[in-house]
Amino acid sequence: MSVRLMVVDDHRLLAEALASALKLRGHRVLAATAPTSGAADLVIARAPEVCLFGTAAPAAPGAFDPIARIGRERPQVAVVVLGPVPSPRGIAAAFAAGAAGYVRHDERIEGVERAMMKARAGEASVAPALLRGAFTELLHPVEKPDDEGQRLLRLLTPREAEVLVRVAEGEGTRLIAAGMRIAPSTARTHVQRVLMKLGVGSRLEAAALAARTGLLDRAAVHTAMGAAREPGYDMPQGPDAP
Repeated sequence: MSVRLMVVDDHRLLAEALASALKLRGHRVLAATAPTSGAADLVIARAPEVCLFGTAAPAAPGAFDPIARIGRERPQVAVVVLGPVPSPRGIAAAFAAGAAGYVRHDERIEGVERAMMKARAGEASVAPALLRGAFTELLHPVEKPDDEGQRLLRLLTPREAEVLVRVAEGEGTRLIAAGMRIAPSTARTHVQRVLMKLGVGSRLEAAALAARTGLLDRAAVHTAMGAAREPGYDMPQGPDAP
């Protein structure tokens, strides 16, 4: 059964990719937009049945303020959060703000559809495994939780981090090469190395992983800091310099 929905995410590429996949499965997508901070106005204006709300930081202060506003002004809109494996605080914050469901970002499209259907029917949707994990962490907190984004960032060179940021922004090989002043063949090699190091098979998967783990934001900051420290970074000596 078709659902009238909107997809919002802090990263437009991810929102558009998910929207395209759902359109192919017969759903009516009213809009795919970014960032989530400005989503409330559009959702309130378009009034979809379901809003898929992607976030990379469910425990961040104010992350779910747009959901709370949607609940006040369009209570008939069911919001399903798409995010990383959250802390108990993240799950609690989502439902306290009025979310009807919480689905892991790496869930199969069929799982996303089930969550949409349940949310539209007024049922809460959260995977039992997700709840078990959250409650386990609540009962046995880790003093120093692993920062997956930081771990992944350490796998990349500064140049690869910049390539990842450009990939997530939807740039193709030639645009990456032009922006970084390198040859297309070198840009292609950097992209392949990024995919290999992250253990993914496509640029879209790399962008999704980077966004959901916080790697993308860290990579952007890392790239900016590197450029500030090294004024010659964008000026390789040869056309094919790494």
